[in-house]
Order: sequence, then structure tokens, then C-alpha cells
Amino acid sequence: MKSIKGHFFLAIGILYLTVSVFVSYNAKAQNKTFTISEAVTESKFLPKNLDQLQWVEGTSNYSYIDEGNLKIFDAKTSKLLSQISKNQINVALKSAGFDTLSRFPRCTWQNSESIRFFSSNAFFSYNIKLKSIKKLIDYNTETMENADFNSSYSKVAYTKGNNLFINDKQITFDDKSGILNGQAVHRNEFGINKGTFWCNDGNKLAYYHLDEQMVAEYPIYQLNNRPANARTIRYPIAGSPSHHATVCIYNTLDNSTITIKTGEPKEQYLTNISWSTDNKYILIAIVNRAQNHVWVNQYDVSNGNFIKTLFEEQNEKWVEPEHPALFLKTDPSKFLWWSERDGFNHLYLYDISGKLIKQITKGDYVITGINGFDRKEENVYVTTTVKNPAERHLMIVNINSGKSKILTETSGTHTSLVNSDGSYVIDILQSQTIARQIRVISKDTKINNLIFTAQNPLSEYQLGETIIGTIKANDGTDLYYRLIKPTNFNPDAKYPVVVYLYNGPHLQLVNNTWLAGARLWMHYMAQKGYYVFSIDGRGSDNRGFKFESAIFRNLGTLEMEDQLKGVEFLKSLPNVDGDRIGVHGWSYGGFMTTSLMTHNPGIYKVAVAGGPVIDWGLYEIMYTERYMDTPEENPDGYKKSNLLDYTKNLKGKLLMIHGGEDDVVLWQHSLQYIEKCIKDGVQLDYFVYPHHPHNVMGKDRIHLMDKITKYFFDNL
Repeated sequence: MKSIKGHFFLAIGILYLTVSVFVSYNAKAQNKTFTISEAVTESKFLPKNLDQLQWVEGTSNYSYIDEGNLKIFDAKTSKLLSQISKNQINVALKSAGFDTLSRFPRCTWQNSESIRFFSSNAFFSYNIKLKSIKKLIDYNTETMENADFNSSYSKVAYTKGNNLFINDKQITFDDKSGILNGQAVHRNEFGINKGTFWCNDGNKLAYYHLDEQMVAEYPIYQLNNRPANARTIRYPIAGSPSHHATVCIYNTLDNSTITIKTGEPKEQYLTNISWSTDNKYILIAIVNRAQNHVWVNQYDVSNGNFIKTLFEEQNEKWVEPEHPALFLKTDPSKFLWWSERDGFNHLYLYDISGKLIKQITKGDYVITGINGFDRKEENVYVTTTVKNPAERHLMIVNINSGKSKILTETSGTHTSLVNSDGSYVIDILQSQTIARQIRVISKDTKINNLIFTAQNPLSEYQLGETIIGTIKANDGTDLYYRLIKPTNFNPDAKYPVVVYLYNGPHLQLVNNTWLAGARLWMHYMAQKGYYVFSIDGRGSDNRGFKFESAIFRNLGTLEMEDQLKGVEFLKSLPNVDGDRIGVHGWSYGGFMTTSLMTHNPGIYKVAVAGGPVIDWGLYEIMYTERYMDTPEENPDGYKKSNLLDYTKNLKGKLLMIHGGEDDVVLWQHSLQYIEKCIKDGVQLDYFVYPHHPHNVMGKDRIHLMDKITKYFFDNL
């Protein structure tokens, strides 16, 4: 649930039996504790970082902002080579008649001699050798929505209302409700996060045209208006008519537009758009509405004609392409493709005829990112779960032989920046014991320069011991958990537990990174005398297709089974008060929280369910039908997961929370749950944040977490 996944953090986001622990640490007990405001906002407790750390384009030099200047260093020696000051840029700006800067701007390297930055509603290029300034393009952040720049920053595509513009020119003229241009489609599933795609030379633009007139309108109430009224959104629910998307190509040289002929049926998903290197063709991964078949098709951008299907993929459960084809620069006839076809997310090499040349990576791990190539593109750098699912490591893989080498040895989560020729890597490491370390390493690992170490920003605060470990699911699968013990732990005492969960697709809670991925709110609860526990059950991310697809057609069933294994483990610990276990989750986690309270009454004493899905028949098509099929195809699965049928089972205290303008999990879900509880004579507590969508942000988030916290204090 991508749309739900994006908001999981709102909720905040000795071993016995068959338990395997691979990381444990004791934080120094200090005197300070968090206020609820500090625990929620977190900003002052983030580990320090190097500001704007990046490679200088086309070189083996790196740069970052220090003492207000942009400093440039040699990768091999880490010696300072030169620096650029704000005043130098201001001299150039002033002489050219532009407003000056109050601080050094956020910038990126265009090439080895020029940086690009935004200021005064425009992008500028500053040449560090000539000390000259050039205005690239105007950009008004208030009026240009969904802005997308071509590679030279000579053109910007953006939307206003329903229509698409390039620079000052309007490209589309659709003012009818339900027609959109240049915006993301398919509810941001399939890796889609924008609606425009520039070709490599920046002269043609592919964009989505969306017709959602056939999709039912849903009211979002505007309570600040007098009298209150409603704005409507188009929200396609499972089993209902879906919107129709097409892809158009606009040519800026002759102002012509053509439509790609993606054919019938119109209810299909057009995903993972990519341009061929020569800009003559476009590739689109077309997914059928059932989401069990994908065709990677090639089209001629001069006339929109279908050329051929390069290859297809099918799966009896689902296929979910999320990455466009990545063409090689040294051989533009070849491209890399991501696929889970062998059970794990791996890379495959194809040629433009559709011939599979080889599978590049293989094993019981997943590729989570492509970081770059070496100069001749003989090797590709990838981020993987090759050591274990709770860590991320950089691996270099030879494209021809498949031979691989792990470049990062230290346990933890490695974020890697590869320079343009693959000779050096900036390795950013975080783990439970390492707030942040940054190293520069060479391809052969002979160079390993530590350039930054962040101090522990929580060294003066009380933190409970945090443990990452595994327990076994009923089928023997390892399930990773995170357990935070109460601070000032007394081995003779019994403590209540707050379980925080999500346990849905596309999300992983337990990671060997700073604080093991826990929010400070969890440590706040530990300071108040609670265990805090999370477990990634089946259906969670980055464990391979079998693990993630085990929930198919029965959302909630295996997830509850795995969460209850977590409770079984908790109750085996001598210091856990098994009668005082609470549970909390948001979105999919809200669905899971409510499910556990009503399918397994009495296990959890207290629960807080935020933005919960109550009836999957009311959730969006793209997500729900992937995991559940349609209501007509899977009536038993929809009925079994419909929480309206289990309200009479509710025991203990349940607080349900919803945003009044939630356009992800519609407010209707929890309102219908309230109505059913009233009819069944069941009491629950309920709270609404009237002007918030699925996110509860800003100062109201402190209010939200304070309410959740006090609910556990008062009832657990």
C-alpha cells in the first residue's frame, strides 16, 4: 500500500524460546528525559551530517558546505583543494543585476566547473573558474505545480489546475472536471511519482493525460467555510470503474502533440515510462487491471505507433513493475530491468529487440537500489539486503560474469553515493551504535578514508536497551523484531508493553540503523516505564516475493498470526506483564490494530488505531485489487477482512483517530465503524483532526501523540 506506506510514521512512527539475536547494545543511562514535544518533533536530536555532500560532476572530487563555504576535496587524500564563498557568488549576481544571497544556496554540480542553484524565483548557474553567473530559467514555486526541468534547465514543465505548461506556453486546454494533464496517475502506485518525462535531449516531453470522469466523486468537507461545503475528489474503489490514462508526446521544436497508441482495454495501467537513448522510442510497462500480467512495449514517438512487445511477465498473484528501463550509455541498445520473477527483486539485462541477455544479480536477497556504474559500464553498483534483511550493503556486480563483491563490511545501513566513473564511493553508515559515519572508499577498497563522525546526539538522555532479533513464524520463517526495554530497568519488576505495528506491503519497521529505526516517541514511552515492541510479519517489505505475497486475497489473516507470535514471545519474557499489552498503528497499521482487537479479543488491553482501513471494498482499486482481487472475484476474502462484521467482539479500550480531510483512507471507514458500534451497543473512543488529510502534521502532530500517549497512560 504505497499510498498508505507513505504515512506510517504519523503514528510514530535474556531471550527465550527459538530466539536469535544479532545486535544488542546498552545506551549509557543519563539523567535527561524527553518532553512529549521533543519526542515528536525530533529535529534537534538528529545526528549531524555533512551539508550538501555530493560528488563534483565528472571528477573524483567531493564537496560539502562548511563554515558557510562550498569546500572541494580530493577523494584519494581527502585534502581540501579549493572553496567557494557566498560573497564570490554575490559579486557575480550583483554585477549582473540580480538579487544577492543571504546564505550559501542549496546547489548541485552541472559539470566540473559550474554549480546550479535556486534563488529569487529563478535557477542560476555559477562558473567557479570564470566567476560568472548565468540565469537559466524562471521558476515560481507558488504558481508552478509539479515542476519538472529538462537536463539543461532550459525548459520546465509544470501544471496549473488541470493543464500542462512548458515555460510560458500552455500545452493542454482541458478545463472539464475529471480531466488532468501532466500529473501522476494510478494513485501513485507502480513507482509513479510524477506525470511528465523529458527525453534525453530535452526537446520532447512525454506526459500523462488522465480521464477520470467515470470515477465516482467523493466529498472532502471544508469545515472552515461558512457555511461548510465540500470539495470533491475522484476516488476509484475496489470493483468500481477505474480511470483511463494515456501517454502523450509534446515536441517543443514544432509544437506538435501525438498520443501513444496503447490500445484497449482502457482500464489498464501505464507504468515505468522510459526514453530510448536516441529519443526515437518510448518504453511503457503496461499492467492489466488484474495486475497479474505486464507487457513491456516499445512505441514510435514520431507517430505514437506500437512497434512491439519486448517481453512479458505473468504471476498468479501479482506483478508490480516499479522501475523504468535503465539504458546503458556505452551501449544504448541494452538496458537493465528490475523483476521479482525468480522470487527476489533482481536485475536483468535486455537488448532493445526484447532479447534477455542474462540475469545479472541472483540470490535470496533483494536489490533495493542502483547506485551507479564504472566508466565502461562493465560493473554496476547496487544496494542490497545480501547480509540480512535488516541491513543495507553496497555491492559491485560485473554485468558480464555476474561476479559480485560486497564493498561495505561494517554491520548497519549503508547509503552510497558513487562518483561518475565508479572509481570512488561516499559511504554513509548508520547503525544502532553509530549515529553517522561517512567514508570515502575506492572501487578496490584500498582507499578507506573516514571523513566525518557524528557524535551521539542523545548521549545525555536516558535510553532503554534496544534489541533486534528474530522469532519463528508458524511456518518456520524468521520474523525480525525490535524490543526497547524500559529505562532504569528493574529485573524484579513487571512492565506493560506498547506494540507499534504496520505489517503491510512496502514497509519495513525493523532496521539496523540509528535507534534501530525507532521513533523518539518509542524511547519516550520506555522512559515512562513501558516495553516498546515491533515485528515485521509476513507481508512486510524486502523479504522476497513468497514472504510478501503470503497475504494474497486474505489481508490481515497471516499478519495477525505473526503479530500473535510476537505476543507469545513477549509473554515468555519474565519482566513483561502479559495482562497489560497495548497495540497501536496507523493506516494499514490502523487496520491491523482494529483487526487484532476484534479477531483476538482480550489479548490486547488497550489500542489506538489511526486512519484505519475498515472495509477493503472502500479502498482504492490499484492497491486493493493487487492484494485482494476484486470483491466479485474474492467475496470471502473481503468479508473475512471487513471489520464491520466484528464490532461485537471488541474488548478493552479502543481509541480510533481519523483526519477529516483524509483522501487516502477515506473518513467514511471509521465513521461507518462508529455507526456499527452504536448499532451493536459497543463503546469505543473516537477523535477527529478536522482539517488534516492522512497526515497529521505541524503542531497538531504533538497534540496527536500527546493524546495517544495519555490514552495508554490512562488505560494500560
